Amino acid sequence: MKIAISGKGGVGKTTLAGTLARLFARDGYNVLAIDVDPSMNLGSSLGIKPLPKPVTEHREMVQERAGMPMGMFKLNPKVDDVVQMCGCAGPDNVKLVVMGTIDSGGSGCMCPANAFVKALLRHVITREKEVVILDMEAGIEHLGRGTARGVDAMIAVVEPGMRSIETVERIKQLGEQIGISRYFAVINKTDDPGPVKAKMDEMGIPILGVIPYDRNLIEADLAGKAPIDVGGPAVESIKVIKEKLEKMFGEGAKPEAAASGQ
Repeated sequence: MKIAISGKGGVGKTTLAGTLARLFARDGYNVLAIDVDPSMNLGSSLGIKPLPKPVTEHREMVQERAGMPMGMFKLNPKVDDVVQMCGCAGPDNVKLVVMGTIDSGGSGCMCPANAFVKALLRHVITREKEVVILDMEAGIEHLGRGTARGVDAMIAVVEPGMRSIETVERIKQLGEQIGISRYFAVINKTDDPGPVKAKMDEMGIPILGVIPYDRNLIEADLAGKAPIDVGGPAVESIKVIKEKLEKMFGEGAKPEAAASGQ
């Protein structure tokens, strides 16, 4: 399964992405975590130090494979060996690839590095007992560049607050334009999900789970530890979310169940 996790900055999407990756790996899945967020925090959520060199900093390789004379670039550069070349393995044998920052001169898309990144995300195909988790950049820019194409589901992390809710609405609108049809929401940092759930219901987005506010996450961050290595109510809630995803998209999942979110 290939899952993209998005949302407004600061809502907790990286905590969800890293913890899900570790949980799937502990259950015997071959897990690849891809950090598409320029802030590059997924490694800390996984418990990986130091981080691997970002793909976009392998400039010679990117230019060699994606660049062309006169400012042109290849739309489909060779990327089948990038995970092995640029990734690293961490706790529970989760593999991490960090995309890094794309400097596109304000254009948002027209550069060899972006073509390279998009080709890599298209190339990553999951097989049985394989999971790819994409920690997307905050907001909706990644959807404008089309880097979320081909995912089984988009999970939007949302917290109480209209800016967070409005971001989810825009994510859904833009995602539909690039062919993403399965959306779920995870409500974070609250013990009263009712108001947010009502807004998600209006958008037709099923709730995958609710993560309570948990001081253990703050303590984990201060200690430089992965949330799963500290534990607490939030991690327990993410375990339930992981089980739901496995039921919908894992081995033996029925297509109709995945489509309906049952």
